[in-house]
Amino acid sequence: MSATLMPPRILSDVARRFRLLGEPVRLELLNQLQVNGEMNVQRLVELTGHGQANVSKHLRLMEEEGLLSRRQDGLYAFYRLEDPSLAALCMIVCGQLSVQTALQDYQSGSG
Repeated sequence: MSATLMPPRILSDVARRFRLLGEPVRLELLNQLQVNGEMNVQRLVELTGHGQANVSKHLRLMEEEGLLSRRQDGLYAFYRLEDPSLAALCMIVCGQLSVQTALQDYQSGSG
């Protein structure tokens, strides 16, 4: 029997999580929450320029997946990051992409 990094029974859950993170608007919202902390929907709309319905839809999907937590304060819904692995994952991927971009720039003579 060969060793595996992840048990096969959770691979579909992992794939669902990566699909969820594969949407640029969601990554932008996660980035804002990482940088600014808990925020309400209206503030996220202001910062991203996306429509309220679109932002709310993406936030709801990420909350359902357990990436975010939501609290209601009167008429306003506030969201914050719930999954601590998100920051590390984004740093790993963004760091690697930065290295690749710098290398490509250097190789093409523009860096």
